[in-house]
Amino acid sequence: MKTPIKLLSILLVLVSTTLSAQQDPNIFEKFESKFYTIDGYKINVEVLGSGAPIFFLPGGPGNSHDYMQGNFGQYYKTNTVVFFDWLGRGKSDNAKDASEYSVQADVELIEKLRKLLHFDKISLVGHSYGTVPAQAYAIKYKDNVDKMVLINGFHSGAMWQANCDSYNHYAKTHFPEKWKQVDSLRALGYVSSQEPLKSVYGNFPTKYIYYHNTSLKQNSPKEKYRGWAHDVYTTIIGRDGDFDVSGSMINQDYRQELKNVKAKTLIFAGRYDGVSTPEFAVQYKTFMPQAQFEMFEQSGHNPYLEEPEKFYTLFETFMQQ
Repeated sequence: MKTPIKLLSILLVLVSTTLSAQQDPNIFEKFESKFYTIDGYKINVEVLGSGAPIFFLPGGPGNSHDYMQGNFGQYYKTNTVVFFDWLGRGKSDNAKDASEYSVQADVELIEKLRKLLHFDKISLVGHSYGTVPAQAYAIKYKDNVDKMVLINGFHSGAMWQANCDSYNHYAKTHFPEKWKQVDSLRALGYVSSQEPLKSVYGNFPTKYIYYHNTSLKQNSPKEKYRGWAHDVYTTIIGRDGDFDVSGSMINQDYRQELKNVKAKTLIFAGRYDGVSTPEFAVQYKTFMPQAQFEMFEQSGHNPYLEEPEKFYTLFETFMQQ
């Protein structure tokens, strides 16, 4: 009887840990911003804990670090967790010229922070856009990465474009009344970063694209600061990026190189994800056969919120290997 009881105790502890990792509304107060000057800009970095370092890479491109901290900050109990704002995002400085925003610049910032913080190897956890610089880094700096977790990500600019097309098809077929306005403005030459198209397009109920359970919300800090940087998004994805992807994103293509990545990799996908759609997410099984792939059958773009017990159990098991 001792072995089953011991196993049950371990499982109960693990479930308790996974739930607390997602539900602590005070996690933000445990972190403190420290600003490092990199290439003449002040970059916000928040580090806590001890043990093997994990860099958490938020989506967007344009998001600040806080939502990743709200969902993964508790891992300071087992690891050194590193949350930061890329140039032009969150609390970090704006670039003097928007052309400085690029996938390549985000990749290099990871490397500069690794050196600055005196880490040998790091693990990367990227969500959505954050998976893009994560993969690029793991390909370029393959000896510097221990583990990599890709949460609802993109293996190429072509995939990003395909998913934009998928979202627009959904919006057009499910909200035809609203889409008439989009068609009218597009006919007049407006691009997605221009008003009034920007506002019209932004008012679509995207919660059905990002969430299967639309009642869920991200864990948010009490402190209010820039959570979204539209200029960064339009530079990296393009002026008309919601329809025609350009910028540095369109040139990203990791499909042929993923099979050579040394880092042990775990890939998450959501069956109801309208952003990183299953049609393209499952292609990781072909391009990166050495990775562990997990499809979440009751999740959209945020499986750590929609199926937290399953997500965090898999995440913790993988990180502890």
